Amino acid sequence: MMQARAVVCGYGAADEILKGVDLVVAKGEMVAIVGPNGAGKSTLLKSIAGMLRLKSGAILFKDAEIQDTTPRERARIGIAFVPQEANIFPTMTVRENLEIGGFIAPALVPERMQSIFARFPMLAEKSRQQARTLSGGQRQILAMAMALMVDPDLLLLDEPSAGLSPKAADALFDEIAAIHAGGTSIAMVEQNAYEALMIADCGVVLVDGRAVRSGPARDLAADRDVRRLFLGA
Repeated sequence: MMQARAVVCGYGAADEILKGVDLVVAKGEMVAIVGPNGAGKSTLLKSIAGMLRLKSGAILFKDAEIQDTTPRERARIGIAFVPQEANIFPTMTVRENLEIGGFIAPALVPERMQSIFARFPMLAEKSRQQARTLSGGQRQILAMAMALMVDPDLLLLDEPSAGLSPKAADALFDEIAAIHAGGTSIAMVEQNAYEALMIADCGVVLVDGRAVRSGPARDLAADRDVRRLFLGA
């Protein structure tokens, strides 16, 4: 589905946050990307989404190189990115947010919105409310629903549980697992590393811009060194 090959990337001419990262997301797979703060996890997702230009390396999607395409072009071919912050329009209604989410295929918005409302009844109930009235967990669900409006093959989630209560985070992880069960491939950066690894298929540990460990997610969650260094246990 998606391959990042030896990706070097940063936020300035002399800045290298990622130092040759490889990442593979297979069709229908969920990959959890974990590691300490500043490791380059969010930078990796932004590079896949097209928000940052690579200094070197390549990103392939369905066997075609896409590192020189725009974020809009990547959305059209099936990549949707949900950033950690500023991921909804708070003064617009839930319905209006979803309409914006479907920007690449306006003719399909009504059909896809009905599918979203069937999947997330809470959004249907609050469709005419301003998004700012939603709880933190509900806002994150709306942000994911906006991404699903493009009917993506690959969903990129950056710290979806950030700032949520444990109860709200658990409910959000259930929704993410359900999206994955529906066949959508997911690459997720998550501060709650253990919880992310428990619902993912594969895991990658990023440290200082390099992938230092990878493998089956639950094996990483059970690994003593990984737990001690990165999972707080």
